[in-house]
Amino acid sequence: MAAKRTGLARARKAAGHTQERLAQLLGIDTSTVARWESGQSEPSPHRRPMLARLLMVSREQLEELLREPASSPGSQADEPAPSDHMLVPVVVEGRTVLLSLDPQTIAARTVDPHTIAAERNGAAVAAAQWGDMSPLDRRSLLKHGLAAAALPALGLDELHQVAAALADARRYFDRAVLDYFKRQLTACKTGDGDRGPKRTLPLVLGLLGAVEEHAREVKPQVRRELLAAGAEGAEFAAWLYRDLRDFGRSLYWYDRATEWAQEAGDAPMQGYILLKKAQLAFDEREPLRMLTLAQAAQQKTWSVPQRVQAEAVQQEARAEVMLGATAEAVRPRLDQARELLEGDAGENPSLGAHYSHRLLTMQTAICYTEAGAPRQAAELYRQTLRETTFSKRDYGFFLSYMAGSLALAGEPDQAATTGLESASRAFATNSDRTKQQLVTVLDYLRPWQHRPAVRELRHAVAA
Repeated sequence: MAAKRTGLARARKAAGHTQERLAQLLGIDTSTVARWESGQSEPSPHRRPMLARLLMVSREQLEELLREPASSPGSQADEPAPSDHMLVPVVVEGRTVLLSLDPQTIAARTVDPHTIAAERNGAAVAAAQWGDMSPLDRRSLLKHGLAAAALPALGLDELHQVAAALADARRYFDRAVLDYFKRQLTACKTGDGDRGPKRTLPLVLGLLGAVEEHAREVKPQVRRELLAAGAEGAEFAAWLYRDLRDFGRSLYWYDRATEWAQEAGDAPMQGYILLKKAQLAFDEREPLRMLTLAQAAQQKTWSVPQRVQAEAVQQEARAEVMLGATAEAVRPRLDQARELLEGDAGENPSLGAHYSHRLLTMQTAICYTEAGAPRQAAELYRQTLRETTFSKRDYGFFLSYMAGSLALAGEPDQAATTGLESASRAFATNSDRTKQQLVTVLDYLRPWQHRPAVRELRHAVAA
């Protein structure tokens, strides 16, 4: 019997894929993925670039996974040993506990190993607490790889409960554990604007891995609640990939979110995902698709909150200007969006909770620029855009659009200075979406490419 490539399987799980999902994305049979992981065959050369992208590893790292010493069937290597993982200490109410982080997650460039290594200093107490866990608990957490790494801020008692849930979902995956996963997702969303997608994704993918693995085993009522939480998490993962401009994986997680929301009977979430797909269509410069998706999100079938309707109306207006409408022609739509937002009664407070008048104003400015009115857009940015009212990532993102408006309005020095402010925040939060917009700004500034400020911006973006 062939030896197993356990590293390849761990990398797949770390990226949040089952064998079935990975095969679907690659357009192959599930049995082919199973043969790769069992050592019976290897991916053909033309499939390796896409496989590396889906596993979130470099081509070189994928080759290392395929060359690594394989384990024989039944050997201890079939189950990850503690030495295969980095134990990351976290402090919970004054106590330090260790969590296991899969090495493939670290290699995936979504986690900074230097940051983690720094956090390991002074972790002697954590080793003692890890030792206090039963061997079965440790084995359960290590076996589930990234799912365990996605559980920061756990005390010993809670760590035991989650380990038991991972080992026996039907018996132990109760509402208390489900509430814990919801809290962790909320914490990921809260810190995303400052941490950036590359530091947030491992935790989110871990949560989704737990949902994917255990939804098929729990009691029916818990399953529906778990899938509803999974739909929210999958929508957030799609957003993180969108910020990384990985549109393929973004669409994949939007589709997963839709599927889970359908099974959970969550109609508002289904409508909300249509809106998010409209935003993805804007990133991909597909205005007709953006228009029809934004219109679909407004259907009464979904019963989305008025603030979600407001954003959908704004997206519809932006699609119309991309298709040739003037700023004056879409002004009634933008006024309608503002009226909807003002009339929002706060139903379903978690859905679209981030949407505010300030965000609508930023999107209106983007719409004006698309409509050929960059001076109006620049004025809106000057009036509304403040660092104290947006996260670091979002502030940098809207600065990049402000820089573009200023460049189109014939203010190259101010555009370059604004672009430099944006660039510093884009690199701090790893926002590829912002970096790409700054490339567009440099294209607008081409007539003034020899000005010192413009040259400085070009060097900053290329760094």
